Amino acid sequence: MCSRLVLADELEIERDSNNEYGILAAIDQLGKLYVDQGKLAEAEKMFLRALQGFEEALGPKHTSTLNTVNNLGLLYKKQGKLAEAEKMYLRALQGCEEEALGPKHIWTLNTVNNLGLLYVDQGKLAEAEKMYLRALQGKEEVLGPKYTSTLETVNNLGLLYVDQGKLAEAEKMYLRALQGKEEALGPKHTSTLNTVNNLGVLYKKQGKLAEAEKMYLRALQGFEEASDHRSCQIVRDNISALYTKMGENVVADIQQDHETQGERETLDLGAQGIPTRSKRKKLFKKLGWR
Repeated sequence: MCSRLVLADELEIERDSNNEYGILAAIDQLGKLYVDQGKLAEAEKMFLRALQGFEEALGPKHTSTLNTVNNLGLLYKKQGKLAEAEKMYLRALQGCEEEALGPKHIWTLNTVNNLGLLYVDQGKLAEAEKMYLRALQGKEEVLGPKYTSTLETVNNLGLLYVDQGKLAEAEKMYLRALQGKEEALGPKHTSTLNTVNNLGVLYKKQGKLAEAEKMYLRALQGFEEASDHRSCQIVRDNISALYTKMGENVVADIQQDHETQGERETLDLGAQGIPTRSKRKKLFKKLGWR
């Protein structure tokens, strides 16, 4: 609410000062605020109003115009209007490449990455791979291989390779993303933990159930410490599905393999990442198991 009030005051000030660019920028910011508030119809009105104003005042290929075009693309994707989102992204990309910024500018590369995300939603996996690889190559050149934006595209490639059934390639991407995020952000950062969870999903698909359990439990512990309740629930659901696939006998076999290394009284995943029988029993209870 405070953000809305401040922005409204700024808009009135800009009107009073007859600063056309400032008014349009404030309208665009108001659209972003509406997106954050979940008011997507109101956001669309603001973005369209800002876009029309920028086109008239600055031209269709000015960076401010293209920024609002990109914002509309993000909004349409959120609304499920994928064809409209694609039009906006392609327009923004063409404008940036040809006129405004060039093909290797980070804003251009982020738009390429966004197109990859969109193509995944549309089921165009081959096109998505092309976009991700292009974005990755550009980011590696411009930002370096261990920059966080580069690593997010690496993680996106991992997700895509899972969808394509290329599990070995997916594992390479996830492990690269994980190592980079651990170095850049730390092992407990939520972005790092998201990749840990993704590895758990992958290992489950590969039938590496013990490795999947390690990843899930590491992710769960980290999200619990961060009080990220939504992510905790996602990981708990993943653990429940894993234990269902394992079955009681498999769980007991895995537990027996690791209990010879000594009991631990806390859920300290340590080098092995396997909880004791008592800790797994408590986890079962938390997950609603008996």
